[in-house]
Amino acid sequence: MPAQRPPKSFLLSSELSEYIVSHGTPPDEVQRKLIEETAKLGAVAGMQIAPEQGAFLTVLTRLIGARRAIEIGTFTGYSALCIARGLPDDGQLVCCDVSEEWTQVGRRAWAEAGVAGRIDLRIAPALETLAALSNAETFDLAFIDADKPNYLGYYEALLPRIRANGAILVDNVLWDGNVIKPDADDENTRAIRAFNDRIAADDRVDVVMLPIADGLALARKR
Repeated sequence: MPAQRPPKSFLLSSELSEYIVSHGTPPDEVQRKLIEETAKLGAVAGMQIAPEQGAFLTVLTRLIGARRAIEIGTFTGYSALCIARGLPDDGQLVCCDVSEEWTQVGRRAWAEAGVAGRIDLRIAPALETLAALSNAETFDLAFIDADKPNYLGYYEALLPRIRANGAILVDNVLWDGNVIKPDADDENTRAIRAFNDRIAADDRVDVVMLPIADGLALARKR
């Protein structure tokens, strides 16, 4: 196990977080190295998903038999690595990000893990990448973990491209508990509240909000 970092969930103590990770599929050597390399970036490393989220992404990808997936926000590539590992050898994950620097860290890990051939990294604003997709391109699974004010835009652009019984996962939907704090009125908090309200009322999907890490919404397309 890598050196224990603070849990991403404000609901968990460090001890309980460590217990959860150790009693699921733990990070392997490639994942541990990626966690450690990302930690060297400083405070921005907090954008990396938690190990238990990574294990969940891999398991869910396999459970639904996903062959084509897409993620909005790749950072240093941990989530992409986890999703790609859940895909079959001929599966594909489209990764949307704007940073060459951070995604280069991910490229090295993907190659080391033997999944680089499953990952199509596209460096551009995600809404532009989505708009450029052909009408025929559909996906089994999507993961949104990017700039919060665009969450609704990403969701609305992705949902028509998700197959029936496919899933959209959205990170940070609890936003460190700020979603229920009356005095939290920053742009990101307002955007996440609006997103959460929208999907809760959306009759095109079934939704469950999971207290994994900083909150993970799972929307199943009907």
